[in-house]
Amino acid sequence: MKLSVIMPVHNRETYVGAALRSLLRQRDAADLDIVVIDDGSTDGSAQAVRAMMDEASCIRLFQQENMGVTRARNSGLRQLEPEAELVSFLDSDDISPPGRFAADIELFRKDRALDLTYSRMMLVDRIDDQTLEPAPDCNSITIRGIHLSAAIFSRRLVERLGGFDEDFVQAEDTDFLLRSFEVGPRYLLPDTLALYYRRHAGNMTRQDDVQSREFMRAIYKSMKRRRADPSLKPIEGIFELKKLADWRFM
Repeated sequence: MKLSVIMPVHNRETYVGAALRSLLRQRDAADLDIVVIDDGSTDGSAQAVRAMMDEASCIRLFQQENMGVTRARNSGLRQLEPEAELVSFLDSDDISPPGRFAADIELFRKDRALDLTYSRMMLVDRIDDQTLEPAPDCNSITIRGIHLSAAIFSRRLVERLGGFDEDFVQAEDTDFLLRSFEVGPRYLLPDTLALYYRRHAGNMTRQDDVQSREFMRAIYKSMKRRRADPSLKPIEGIFELKKLADWRFM
């Protein structure tokens, strides 16, 4: 099955090579298409991606002026090839664990009506960029959090949702996931480890005031949609928000 993985990049020269390598090591699990959107980087991010393209034709690079992560994600969606059946995401500072795609794509092969898998993530404060694994002395927690990279979407579900809400500066991923579950997709919650989320000083989510405001706005918009349309489904028992909140203060 053809899987397109969309990766927005903005000034991630230090990390993007490792992120791409973590995807490339899984090429035997799927017909992999990696769509990199360079959102106006001013460092060597584009050059780092091009260096990887020399050894992997499945990486496609598109460059645009800096318009923010939400528009970069939508730019990636517009670059999907007609034969792409599945869509996922990986942020350019995170790592896709070995076996991630082999485990969850098999679920789509077994059930062609499946719309969505939503797996677990590990939040980790140190990653060895040679082994692409958490460092031995790292702090970590494994949860079912709120992250696009934990999901694999069917193409038909992505098209039904109609892209990311560009009214969001952050939490566009939260909004997209909430809308995904609201429409009542056929989904599974595997215990697959879907990503290593790298905690570092440059994380967008470290902007606590912006992140909190945008997150609450996503939750409010979800509640408003569900009040207006009783056919939409409640979002219950999916995200482990208490564990996620506890990690923020570790």
